[in-house]
Amino acid sequence: MKGTTGRRRTTLVVTLALIAGLGATAPTHADGPAHPFRDPRLPVDRRVEDLLSRLTPDEKISLLHQYEPAVPRLGIKAFRTGTEALHGVAWLGRTTVFPQAIGLASTWDPALIRQVGSAVGDEARGFQQERPAGWGLNLWAPVVNLLRDPRWGRNEEGYSEDPYLTGSLSTAYGTGLTGGDPDHLKTAPTLKHFLADNNEVRRDTTSSELRPRVLKEYDEQAFKPAIEADAATGVMSSYNLVNSRPNTVNPALDDTVRSWTSRDLLNVTDAFAPGNLTGSQKYYGTQAEADAAALKAGIDSFTDNDTDPGPTTAAIKSALSTGLLKEKDIDEAVGHILAIRVRLGEFDPGGGPYGGIDASVINSTAHRTLARRAATEATVLLRNDGTLPLRKSGSAAVVGPLSDTLYTDWYSGALPYAVTPKDGVAAELGAPVAGSEGVDRIALKDTATGRYVTAGNGDAGAALRETADSGAGTRFDVFDWGSGIVTLRSAANGKYVGYNGSGFVNDQAQPNGWFVQQQFALERQSDGTYLLRYAGYETGESWWTSPVYLGPARIDGTLGLVGKDKAAHYAKDVVRDGTAEAVAAVKGKDTAVVVVGSMPAINGREAHDRTDMALAPSQEALVRAVRAANPRTVVIVENSYPTTLGALQKEVPALLWTSHAGQETGHALADVLYGDANPAGRLTQTWYRSESDLPSILDYDIIKSDRTYQYFEGKPLYPFGYGLSYTSFRYGELKRVPDGYEVAVTNTGRRTGDEVVQLYVHQRTSRDQQPLKQLKAYSRVSLKPGETKTVRLALRTPDLAHWDVTRSKWVVETAAYDVMVGSSSADIRARTSLKVRGEIIPPRDLSRTTRAENFDDYRGISLVDESKADGTAVRATAEESWLKFADTLLEPGPDGFAARVAGAAGTVEVRLGSPTGTLAGTAHFEGTSSPYAYETVKAPLTAAAKGRRDVYLVLHGDLRLSTFSLR
Repeated sequence: MKGTTGRRRTTLVVTLALIAGLGATAPTHADGPAHPFRDPRLPVDRRVEDLLSRLTPDEKISLLHQYEPAVPRLGIKAFRTGTEALHGVAWLGRTTVFPQAIGLASTWDPALIRQVGSAVGDEARGFQQERPAGWGLNLWAPVVNLLRDPRWGRNEEGYSEDPYLTGSLSTAYGTGLTGGDPDHLKTAPTLKHFLADNNEVRRDTTSSELRPRVLKEYDEQAFKPAIEADAATGVMSSYNLVNSRPNTVNPALDDTVRSWTSRDLLNVTDAFAPGNLTGSQKYYGTQAEADAAALKAGIDSFTDNDTDPGPTTAAIKSALSTGLLKEKDIDEAVGHILAIRVRLGEFDPGGGPYGGIDASVINSTAHRTLARRAATEATVLLRNDGTLPLRKSGSAAVVGPLSDTLYTDWYSGALPYAVTPKDGVAAELGAPVAGSEGVDRIALKDTATGRYVTAGNGDAGAALRETADSGAGTRFDVFDWGSGIVTLRSAANGKYVGYNGSGFVNDQAQPNGWFVQQQFALERQSDGTYLLRYAGYETGESWWTSPVYLGPARIDGTLGLVGKDKAAHYAKDVVRDGTAEAVAAVKGKDTAVVVVGSMPAINGREAHDRTDMALAPSQEALVRAVRAANPRTVVIVENSYPTTLGALQKEVPALLWTSHAGQETGHALADVLYGDANPAGRLTQTWYRSESDLPSILDYDIIKSDRTYQYFEGKPLYPFGYGLSYTSFRYGELKRVPDGYEVAVTNTGRRTGDEVVQLYVHQRTSRDQQPLKQLKAYSRVSLKPGETKTVRLALRTPDLAHWDVTRSKWVVETAAYDVMVGSSSADIRARTSLKVRGEIIPPRDLSRTTRAENFDDYRGISLVDESKADGTAVRATAEESWLKFADTLLEPGPDGFAARVAGAAGTVEVRLGSPTGTLAGTAHFEGTSSPYAYETVKAPLTAAAKGRRDVYLVLHGDLRLSTFSLR
């Protein structure tokens, strides 16, 4: 640790032997425990120092792996980092499953989210008595990566595209997980994934390029609040690179993250990421070099090689023996780990203040109630022509592929029970309701043999084979998830068909697994037949070499993978028309409720981004058919990301969105549909009209590429912060008060409802491009009909700061600011202006050494690692590569240019006014043997280089530019 606590600890290393001797002979208190590290009356630092002094070098090294072994001679139990707890405790059994993180965020209710975090923390503690495999109190949650691009496969795991909203909600969730007392941790939450991790495609080798403003104003601001508020106890480094340096060795883990708090943090790697440094990333030649670099960068715990610590231990010992690491480096990392374990109460009598929490809290009545409330508050009303709320006296049918099932995601716990949308409506009405999943039931007949694909009818299913049988075993329900992907559920036993490595079996309750093996594509041929293609996620991996088409592969007719030339051609017989069945179910009913959406294991998830954001074609067709049959159609979109609904969102009377909202989904939706709850969820992302509104998912420069509501100048489908209500609200005048603003909000409707009051600012004039709007405060407030409340929203002058690249510091400029308040970023109800007396950013002084990364604009460049340890340089990547340094004062006129460059030979031109403007000088570079070996090149400047000008550096050749000056 490079913070205060860490520096203090390293200075004490030389005295540890003395401390150990004193502690061993006499405890600090006469009635205290045998060793000071077990005395809860002592400060954390003293306890850590004592325990650290008692550990042997080998014992210390053993604690650096995710699976920390017991130290029996000191009575210390084993410890493990990494219990998943994103929206409930995961992978340990049946626990309360809350809405996905994107759903929780849609509540815009930090108080509620803190309660959810507290419940999750309790349930994590509830497992401590039994310690099942995978148990631990170091929780890997919440995910605070910004939802910059809705195509990100892990969109469901994050909160928002906005850093302020993300920071406030993650602080609330983390505070609940910790218990709110940093000295006594209920659990130890770890923020994921540091840093700028928002794409899954080639996630271990792609580089997220962050210019300083994006880094400081955007990505870091998602992580800072929870750390600063002691609501998180560390971060997990992400797989990706930032500016060409793997995040596993990102020096910001120490230099930046630890500067946000005076407390010890426990930073961990993502799973197998240390091995990537020598594997896919090829950043270091040996694991000893790699692990040493990670430790020095700020990593404390290595998540590598599953439960086997051997390779990590060997690498660390090798690094010590060769001088890559020193003992103080080990002590520092181990000290961070032990500080968290002390605060968790591990060494306290009875396990500390939270040690008595037992399994009775898991899925308790209180937590079930909280899950229902969270799912209800998270529901967003997108459209309503007056159809909602529904009358409880009316009849209803609930149809659609998600109408009578609940899906879980990769980081979900096991559902203790499931209330589906159909269940919820039936419970609300007190009677069964008509329904249909609206999917086709088909039979597949081999046109060459006349034999049918047949599945097993037992609970475990059986290998698919072709037989002469044409009974129930040949029936499959086809679920369309878009992009040509379908799943096949056997009518014989209700289980999904999947690949098991050798054949195909109908044995899964729902699509699942790291490689989702229940995916297929029905490829129509010119003769009207179909090929059945296996489309499991592993088929997209570079190591996949098997064929992907299905056909009889064994003498008994069992289906296996064959080449396309041997694939069976199947006739697809529609045994039951799903759309027709759904239409029949809704005819004559007072209301038709259609539930469509995604399957979390298929429509994008960890390791797989989305290729589109549209509803599956058959789902969209189903909605239109139901709407034609019953004009009072309500559509529920249940998924984890913004959806490009096209014209559909205008064609239906009412439209709701929810995430996959856990065990209480059905009750929550029914509460909203029938008016027991007034919807107040708000979108935390921009919903775009088309993928064409978005640049490459690998483009992280939100400023230049006009990303998120802050910079997007197009017309979204639904704006950030959007959501409707069953009542209406009137806003009064926005008034300035100490440290903020206040506004009177009145419920002008006939129903009690919650309004989410949102405050945005815009800086009218600036040296730099400013966001169109920026969220700075919000408040969810409940109002009865006719009731008025004065809502106070904090806004301080420092909140208006942005990053000044000319001086590498935060600055509040002298300017006029628009202050706006409303119910979304696009629905502003009141506004005022604020004149701020701050700074005027002076002209650039390029006579001082200037980092090339601190440009104002650019073309044809990438940001790269200056060295493997630290620093960022600029690399030319195109014929026309240039950097702009705006508003530079060249007085008196400089007569020379100097630059530090590395890599291939090339030139750096100094031009004035534009990339093709007056040429003031050219520096020639002969190249170096390494991209990390820098040389200084110089060139004279012409007399034209004077005055107040925009200076451009035009780069030619595959060179790297680190710093430069004009003198």
